This record gives sequence, structure tokens and C-alpha cells, in this order.
Amino acid sequence: MTMKRVVIAIDSLKGSATSREIGTWVQEGIAGADATLETTVVPIADGGEGTLAALLAARPGQLIVRQVTGPLGQPVAAKFAMLDATTAVIEMAEAAGLGLTHQTAADALAASTYGVGQLLLAAAELGARTVYMGLGGSATTDGGAGLAQAIGVRLEDSAGHQIPRGAQGLSQLARVDAAGINPQVAGLTIRILSDVQNPLCGPTGAAAVFGPQKGLNPALVQAVDGWLAHYDRLLESALGEGVANRAGAGAAGGLGAGLLAFTRATVTSGIDEILRLVGFEAKLRPGTLVVTGEGRLDNQSAAGKAPVGIARLAKAHGLPVVAVVGSRAAKLAASYAAGIDLVLPLPAGPQTLEEALDETRANAHMVGETIARLCGLLNRQTVDAYAERPQAQQAQ
Repeated sequence: MTMKRVVIAIDSLKGSATSREIGTWVQEGIAGADATLETTVVPIADGGEGTLAALLAARPGQLIVRQVTGPLGQPVAAKFAMLDATTAVIEMAEAAGLGLTHQTAADALAASTYGVGQLLLAAAELGARTVYMGLGGSATTDGGAGLAQAIGVRLEDSAGHQIPRGAQGLSQLARVDAAGINPQVAGLTIRILSDVQNPLCGPTGAAAVFGPQKGLNPALVQAVDGWLAHYDRLLESALGEGVANRAGAGAAGGLGAGLLAFTRATVTSGIDEILRLVGFEAKLRPGTLVVTGEGRLDNQSAAGKAPVGIARLAKAHGLPVVAVVGSRAAKLAASYAAGIDLVLPLPAGPQTLEEALDETRANAHMVGETIARLCGLLNRQTVDAYAERPQAQQAQ
């Protein structure tokens, strides 16, 4: 197959480049080496950072800003999007993201998803009927309790008072009353965009897997996990069923559980849904090299991260796939099996983390040059293979 065009869809590199930036820099490197190649940059995300930007780059829509309550109670100017009159997109990290805390134990215990519930209410008030909710980058481990309180659920202690916000509030929870849920929210169809399939509790749950990066030490991980299990038992008592073991319940510190329990939410693959919404498949014509990537490619990538989702779609069209990454694991068998053909790390040589971050653009240019030369190599091999075929076969 002759490579005539390159479609570039690389997830953002946290702390270094947005999806559009890294894609554009690789595109510049390709153009500098071979201006005859047709290149297209498609900003993408998998439900985490960059989801709003990716969808607004591909579709008409309006960016909305609302002041909401941040994870620690501070006012935050959070963005969401209306793709059309009835479709909204929310990144939970806008209201309760890790960057809004200091990742200390105290912050991890206090962090609440209350502001995410406020964004949900704002979208409903603007006429949304369908909401895409991205669950990446959370600072919280409150099981979605804050969101529940924001939309009208009463989470009471033994004296009948609302519990404090944050994971620590769950230690006082005695009763769940969902009778007062805002009717506008109750009528929403919510599609959770997530690459996380973890349950709410246990060794692969929200606290155990994601709590340490938010500031929870081992003792607090065990305590919070117990509070979340107790929370789920009360959900089962109040609503007729628990949600702890449903896939994705542990996403975003258990926000997945809160959405599953109190709204008409369903969990979907973030990258698959976003690729559908941006019309990515229509760009996969014969003769296209697909370039994807992310900050680090490892065993977790095969569980639903952006590069593997893109590779699977590209392979359905018989197209080659190159992954551009900030770093990689030593073994990538699952990623290769999913359709990635070649992995190109960005650093050109030994670098400190600070140097790698500062030189991302220059490194992306060099990787782009490598990709252009790879296309040239593939094209020469195609021509040579054709020339070596018997004349009778060439004439057919």
C-alpha cells in the first residue's frame, strides 16, 4: 500500500502539550521532510483532559463558563460545552480536577464532586437532554456524593443532618434519601466517557488504585475504601441495588458510582465515543498512515486508552499505525496485539524530565521527520515489489 496521507490523532501529553499542539508539531516535522504527504491533525481525548477541545474542534458548539464550587469549596470558573441545543459535554476535572488541590492527605479527604453536580444542573437549565460526562483527572474519592448532594440527594448522618462534603463525610453517612433529585437532572440521558472499568471498592477500587496519586496514604486508602463500601450498602438499601461492582463505578474516585446510582447514566468507552462524535472513521481512506500516541504507553493503555482505541479502528480498515509517546513500558505485547505497529518515543536522547518537557516541540519535529521517511521507505518498497512481479502479473 502506498502511503499518500497521514492522519495524526495523539492524546495530550500532560504538562507538556495539548492534543492539537503535539499533533501540529509532528505535522510540522513531516512537512519539513516531505511536503508531498497530505497531513491532517485530529485533536482527540478519551474522556479526560482535552475532551471539550477535541469535540469543539470537530463540531460546531458553544463553550459555556459557570462559577461553581471547587473540590475544596473554593469558587472555580469551570467550562462545559453545548454541542447543540440539547447536547452538552462536561469534563469533571473542570470542577473537581487534581490540579485544583495540592494532593495532600487533607485535600484528598476533603475533595468533593459538588461542583460537577452544579455543572450538570447548569447544562440541564440550558436545555440539555443528553450529557457526555468525561471522568478523567479527578481529585476526589467521594463516590460521587458531592454531585448527589448538588442535584438534590440528601446524605444524612445519624442526626438527620447533611454529611460534610468529601470522602471524609462518608464516614458519618447513615441514610440516603433520593426523593428530592432535581427533575431536570432526572430526565437527562448521561453517557459516561471513561477508560476506567474499576469497581468502586476493593483492591482494584477507587481508593486503592487512584487514591495514592490524590494524597491518600495506605492507612487512609483502607479507611476510605471501607467508607465507600458502607456508602454502597446504603445505596442498595435506599435504591434497591448497589452499584459498587458495576464496571466504571470506581472511575473518577467513584463519581461513576454516583452517576450510575442517581441518574440515568451508562458507561461507554471514552475514546470510541469521541472518535464517533468527531467523525474519525471517515478520515481512514486507503493509503493513510495513522499516527496516534499519549504520554506513556504501557499495559494500562490496552484497557481502553486513546491510542489503542484508534489503532483498533485503523486496523478495521487495514491501515498501519504508529504511536508517538513520551515514554513506554519495556513490554507492549497487548498494545501491539491491539493494532499498533510501531512505537516512537519522543526523547531523542538522554534527558531530564524538565528537558523533555521543554523540548517537546523539537522532539516532535524529529519524530515527524522519522514518520515522513518511514512513509518514503514503505512507498519505495511498494514500487520495488511491483517492479519485481512478472510482467504477466503486472498487466492483470
